[in-house]
Amino acid sequence: MATFFQYIFTIIFKLLKNFWRISGLVVGLMVIALIAGKTYQNWDNDKDRGAMAIADGAFEESYETPTYLDQGWSESQSLWFYNTSQGSDLMPYDLFIALEQADSEVLFRDNQNIDKYRYLPQKETFLNPDGLPVGLVKDSYQGKDYIGYTCAACHTNQINYKNSEGITHAIRIDGGPSMADMVGFLHSLEKSMEATINDEEKNQRFIKNVIALKNDYKKPAAVEEDLAQWLKTIKLYNTVNHSHIDYGYARLDAFGRIYNRVLQHMINRPQLAQAMSMVTAPGGRRILNKDEINLVLADINENIIVDKQFGLILERLKFSEDGYPGLNQRDLLRVRNAIFNEPNAPVSYPFIWDIGQSDYTQWNGIANNSGVGPLGRNTGEVIGVFGTLDWTSHEKDGFDLSTILTDQKNKNEVVDFKSSIDLINLHRLEAQLKLLQSPVWPEDKLGYFDKDLVAQGELLYAQYCQSCHEIVDRDNADRMIIASMTAIDGVKTDSKAAMNGVHATGKSGNFKHTVQSTDVGDVVIRENAPVVQILTSATIGVIATPDPDKFFVRRWLDRIYVLASSFFENDIPNTIKSGDYIADTTSNPYNSLLAYKARALNGIWATAPYLHNGSVPTLYDLMLPNYKEGDSTDYAYRPDVFMVGSREFDTLEVGFISEGYDGFEFTTFRQGDTNVGHNYGPVMFEHADGSTTATFEDEQRWALLEYLKTL
Repeated sequence: MATFFQYIFTIIFKLLKNFWRISGLVVGLMVIALIAGKTYQNWDNDKDRGAMAIADGAFEESYETPTYLDQGWSESQSLWFYNTSQGSDLMPYDLFIALEQADSEVLFRDNQNIDKYRYLPQKETFLNPDGLPVGLVKDSYQGKDYIGYTCAACHTNQINYKNSEGITHAIRIDGGPSMADMVGFLHSLEKSMEATINDEEKNQRFIKNVIALKNDYKKPAAVEEDLAQWLKTIKLYNTVNHSHIDYGYARLDAFGRIYNRVLQHMINRPQLAQAMSMVTAPGGRRILNKDEINLVLADINENIIVDKQFGLILERLKFSEDGYPGLNQRDLLRVRNAIFNEPNAPVSYPFIWDIGQSDYTQWNGIANNSGVGPLGRNTGEVIGVFGTLDWTSHEKDGFDLSTILTDQKNKNEVVDFKSSIDLINLHRLEAQLKLLQSPVWPEDKLGYFDKDLVAQGELLYAQYCQSCHEIVDRDNADRMIIASMTAIDGVKTDSKAAMNGVHATGKSGNFKHTVQSTDVGDVVIRENAPVVQILTSATIGVIATPDPDKFFVRRWLDRIYVLASSFFENDIPNTIKSGDYIADTTSNPYNSLLAYKARALNGIWATAPYLHNGSVPTLYDLMLPNYKEGDSTDYAYRPDVFMVGSREFDTLEVGFISEGYDGFEFTTFRQGDTNVGHNYGPVMFEHADGSTTATFEDEQRWALLEYLKTL
């Protein structure tokens, strides 16, 4: 994303130059609109922030109406964060509102079903009149309403605890890592839509209920057509992103899915045909011959983008008559792997307090947070969570900012990066996150500190942890969070996520032979390119393309405002990364991404499970070594198998309970899931002969744990 900094002044200058004739009246109206938008953010001030009690929830969890800790946000600020669209369009809004579950007449959005996938149910409030769960919101794009995600869905947490009388209470944690099972939710959504099409009674009931909403649909045929179309879209997404790694609760391979969406919307027909021709089965047998490929791609537009026709291509690949290949599921995945990358490195949803004060973000430190970096980071995120990407091609014609910034100026046809992504809201959401503070352990609810242990633990932390995990004053408005990067060979945690971030490749579409800046010089994007390059250019293209839902003058004024304020309001300096990592070079410009980030641990008590891939259930377990075959039985080790999904908080070992209920069984045996590494201080030192030595006695572990609770 470093390219943004080199272009920012050029962007602002060219926008201002082209619109210097805008009258003072229009500018004044813009200022009024911005002030009105700020006022609107404070209208929803429900005292419970929309939270509600749940009876008979998943894993037999019932809890009273959740309460909140003081994290610097008011009631209205939390609710605005939950209910503000960022331009995500999962499916038409009315279809979602009326959709029933696959095996019953109960609505899919019923709170019990929402709780099952560990999203957080909400009651109706001013900004949320239909009582959608935290992070699911209505988005309007091109005159139609959609249901979509906002960042609150993945970055709002809840912990449940029992008081002395055995009554379960709940605490909502704004900015905390979600427990959500997004993959399970989307597969269940697909099954419900499929059942609605195939079950006549369910279908007729659904159509009647959609039309009764009196919004976007007036006739049954339109309802049926859209249901079928959006089922194909969601089924395609689930197929493209199938992984042999089960994510379960509390984690997602977000980057893998963002990468795949970009590839889907950039690949052109010749590149797709070439990729399909190279697919082989074990033994070298070609899965598709030339005639089959031509038949599958027949009538696919000969323009520079295939994108929305992938659903039709998938259907033709599975069809077995009239010369079509009739591929089975295994061969379909082989075709998938030739075009896309398996998203097989799920990571924990990161906590996002202090994100506005951080120099580098994401687990591998890919996002420089200075300048317009946050705008690029958030745009990439919406690309991954169902932003409508109406990317089309057209002949180059006159001045076009996105064409210049994505270096398509020498192309005969260029990509128009029109989308639903709402940059104004992304900027406002990022600005509000700067006010969010880490949660403080509530002693009156979760237990009082042992001050002697805290004092012992503070000394241990200073000796073994603080060099990478700085101490931060959450109340300091000028605080800065420095990412300490450690190469994967040093930290020794599961390497899959970092490796995928660098080594995932794909067809670059119209970006082929364009030039992109990196920290060590300019690179030419090849036809088979690192997806990080393709994503960077696509993100620049989206940011430089005006909002299609606003009139001409407003859309360009908004773009000037967003770019200028994103740059000038950002106090994070553009610095090189800190830590012990492999430096970028001209031959390997992404070396530094083969690393993981250590950051300040304020609020760490509320962010289980631990390590970047969520492979350790509690902080106490993190201080233990992982078991290796042949290790002595004299030590305690991190659990290799444990349950995930419960929100019941373990105040002793600090995390969620990991046994005694029927949740998702997390096993740590496959790459992507392993619980290795982070063998520092209180864990173990590993010797050259493979043996290990305990560095702390168990009492010292408990002392350090007690101190970590105070951060």
